[in-house]
Amino acid sequence: MLTPSPTPLIVTLTLDETSQAFFDEQRRLHFPSKINYLSAHLTLFHALPGAEYEAIAAHLAEVAGAQPEPLPLAVTGLKFMGRGVMYTLANPTLPALHKGLQQHWQAWLSPQDQQGLRPHITVQNKVDPAVARRLLDELTASFRPFEVQGTGLALWAYRGGPWELRQKWAFGGAAAASQAG
Repeated sequence: MLTPSPTPLIVTLTLDETSQAFFDEQRRLHFPSKINYLSAHLTLFHALPGAEYEAIAAHLAEVAGAQPEPLPLAVTGLKFMGRGVMYTLANPTLPALHKGLQQHWQAWLSPQDQQGLRPHITVQNKVDPAVARRLLDELTASFRPFEVQGTGLALWAYRGGPWELRQKWAFGGAAAASQAG
C-alpha cells in the first residue's frame, strides 16, 4: 500500500502501447527538449488532494473495474493553443466517466478540474506562436482521423515538473493494478 502524498495528484487516461508510442514520438519531435520530461498524456484531473490518496485510488480501481473494455477514442484533429499544438480526441463514453468522477470528488476539485472535459494530447507547448502555427500547418496538411484505445486510468503525484506514477488500473480489470515507487 502506498502512503498518501502531500503533493497534488493527477489522473490520466492510459492509452494502448502503439498509440502511446506515437504520441510520445510527436512530443519528442516537437516539445522543447529542456522541458519535455513527461510522456504524452490525456489528463482527466490536474490537482486532486494528495492527502486523499487512499480514497481516490480506491474509487479509481472501482471505476476502472466497472468499465468493461477499452474506450475507442477518435483522434479528430489538431488545435492551435497559442504557444503549442494538441491533438483533439472524442469518445461518447469518456465525458460521462469524467462527470461521474467529478461528482464523486466534487468537494476536492480545483476550478480547473470543475470544468467539462475537452480530451486532448499536447505535443508542443511553450514555444513562440509562429513556431506553433508552422507545426499546426505541417501536421494538419497530412492529418487523417484515426482511432486509439483508452485502456485504463493512472494516478500520478505531481513533483514540480516530472510526475511520479503511483498506480495504474486497466479497464475491466484485465490486468491487476500496478504500483510504482
